[in-house]
Amino acid sequence: MTARPRLSIGLPVYNGEEYLAESFEALLGQTYEDFELVVSDNASTDSTQDICRAYAAGDARIRYLRLSRNIGATPNHNRVFVECRGELFKWASHDDLYGRDLLRRCVEALDERPDVILAHTGQAVIDGDGQVKVPYEYGLATDSPHPPERFRSLLFEPGGDDFYGVLRADVLRRVKPLDSYHHADRTFVAELTLHGPFHQVPELLYFRRDHPTRAERANPSKRARCVNLDPRRAGPLHPTPRLLAEYVWGFAAAIRRAPLSPADRRACHRHLAAWMTSRVRPGAGERVEDRAPVDPAHLGVSVDALVAGREGRRP
Repeated sequence: MTARPRLSIGLPVYNGEEYLAESFEALLGQTYEDFELVVSDNASTDSTQDICRAYAAGDARIRYLRLSRNIGATPNHNRVFVECRGELFKWASHDDLYGRDLLRRCVEALDERPDVILAHTGQAVIDGDGQVKVPYEYGLATDSPHPPERFRSLLFEPGGDDFYGVLRADVLRRVKPLDSYHHADRTFVAELTLHGPFHQVPELLYFRRDHPTRAERANPSKRARCVNLDPRRAGPLHPTPRLLAEYVWGFAAAIRRAPLSPADRRACHRHLAAWMTSRVRPGAGERVEDRAPVDPAHLGVSVDALVAGREGRRP
């Protein structure tokens, strides 16, 4: 067993052969190097296993684990966290890209601000070729010192991929593990906001890839997405109304579990009630990736210049 790393990265993957090598290159090429990369292969049937074993053979920071059956995306996400040893933790996706300085800048932010529980960087949506489609400014008030304001902002404002930020592992152990109902990742991050403020590094270093085979695109219905998250959601016991009810209850339960004052708890409940009413308004479900794409020629950023492994690529 090697020395305990400062940071653990958990990468759950299923049939990720198309983009996995690019993500490995981007993560292994980080300027911050004190990390382990724990990969949990969810019984992939493509060449994911070969790619993982090849990279693990070349870099001792990679720990490759393979499941004998597909347990679903949510249990696999929770599994990689359990397997990790660092005081800091980050989930990574097999199809996203990461600027070389992303880990370093996030760790520096957490070291400088002991009150901050999560650090992330500027973000953009990229296409299958790694070209920026939609850059977006982070407009959430998750840096507020007031838990109800952080919670309200996350409910109402679109954007933000805080789930993929760098977290303090001890805080992550204090919240309920990720669930598999509709938008469970949002209630998960909402509960985190009730434990402390986030910090956004003002540099564009995180690139979320939107492509036809991404789980959200490949499973267009709410039920299909939830079954992908956990096969136990299949069948008549988990109809869409239940998945939606669990989503709303997830926010309420997060408020109940969080270490809040009575006044802050009441304020969070008021924000939740206002949000539930607002869901009937047009445009309430806006997604950043569905915004009109920008012309890459008008951008002042080059993914190829920022991400390790993409040197020398032509636009």
